[in-house]
Formats: sequence, structure tokens, C-alpha cells
Amino acid sequence: MLTLASDQASEVLRRWLDASEPSFFTAWHVATTGNGACLVDRWPEPRAALALTYSNYALVGSPGALDADELRGRVVGFLEGAEAFDSLVRRAFAGAVAWPRITLVERTLPAAGTVAAEVRPLAVTDAPHVWALTPESLWIANTWAGPAGLAAGGYAWGAFVDGHLASVACSFSVADRFEDLGVITEPAFRGRGLSPACAAALCADIHARGRQASWTTSLDNTASLRVAEKLGFRMHHHDRLWVIGRSVPEPAVYP
Repeated sequence: MLTLASDQASEVLRRWLDASEPSFFTAWHVATTGNGACLVDRWPEPRAALALTYSNYALVGSPGALDADELRGRVVGFLEGAEAFDSLVRRAFAGAVAWPRITLVERTLPAAGTVAAEVRPLAVTDAPHVWALTPESLWIANTWAGPAGLAAGGYAWGAFVDGHLASVACSFSVADRFEDLGVITEPAFRGRGLSPACAAALCADIHARGRQASWTTSLDNTASLRVAEKLGFRMHHHDRLWVIGRSVPEPAVYP
């Protein structure tokens, strides 16, 4: 497969993406922000593509244009693809597991809560704070090429307690119409309502940018669903990701 330049990737991926639907966020994020990479079956006139940001992947285009051998070894993590790709995925990745997911969209703009923390947008100078997060929380920066990218991107809010970055809500993936949230709270600061406060502030930013916030999680993550629904998100559709080369994650802890 061939790796495209950022401008080529954006043009190609948009051919197969529907801006009206909150889905294929990995492909959208590559197309919209330039983060990640896009591999195609051929150039010019590609027929299918694999988009990726760290451990998040998406297959788009025509499944018949790709061979299982071309994909094998290229994916370790979470893969999204239409049902037409299912047989190809099973051939390419022994042991791939379908992980049920649910996507919710913001119906009412959440009100900002009051918490005992400084809640503000992250800035370039906050990169060291992001780097200092515990390993279980650092995934929040994956789609922004790491902590420096997350801090500088303009798509993240943080809650600071006594100078420590205790919680982060970011637009984990950015599409033309939707921004899909990622939220973490450090273990020592849970139970204080910090992640809902960050998420509410981020949602206001997303609304100001003329987009709609979405929230994607697993069906068994009742804590995540509870927070999303409290913030005004409502179910849009059920879906699934393929988990490849790793175990299906345990439900996250909120808030």
C-alpha cells in the first residue's frame, strides 16, 4: 500500500465519507486535521484506503481492491469498517474480535458545572502537564500526535487542581460536522465531577465552531453512558469496532 501526502489524503478520504453521519471518525480526523496517515491500494485513482491515527484505524472504499496479505501486520488496535469489509478483516487478522459500540450525539448544550478546580483550555505551555499524566490516561493525546500536539491543538480543556492536570476533555476526532469527545480523569481526582465540567466547556467550544459534539463508547460502559446522558447526549446508532492484536478494553472509570 502507498502512503499519501496530507493534502492528497484529505481529498481522497472525503470521497468515501458522509459528513451528515457521526461515524468513521478516524478517517475524518486524518482528512480534517492532517494528523495520522492514509494508505491506499494504488495511486493515482485509489479504490480503497486505510486511515490511521496511532492505534485507531478505518477502512473505506471498495473491499475488493484490497488483499488480506496487504493488510496483515498493518493494524494493531481498533479498526472501523463497513460490513462489506468483514470477510476481508477476518481473513487478514486471525483472532479479530467485534467490539459493540454506541454513538451518542449532543441534543442540548450542557450547562457548565461548578467544581473545585481551574477549568480552562489547554495551551502550548501545558504540554509538560499532559506528559505528566499517568500511563492509563495518556491515550487522550493519541490522535493529536502526542501531548505536545494535544496541548497546542486548540481542541482540549483541562481541570487543574493545585497545579496538577487532573482531567482532560478533548475532541479526540474532528470531522466536518461532528467532533467526537475523549475524556479522562486521573485516578487520584475521580469523583469530583471534573470530566463533566471539562466536557461541558468543550461542548460550548464545539458549538461555537458550528459543529455538533458526539460521544462514542462501549455498550458495557455504563459509567460513560451515564455521564454522556447527564450532559445531554442521546443515542444516535449502534456500531462495532474490530479489536486486533490486543484485548478488548475494560470499561473506563468516570467521572
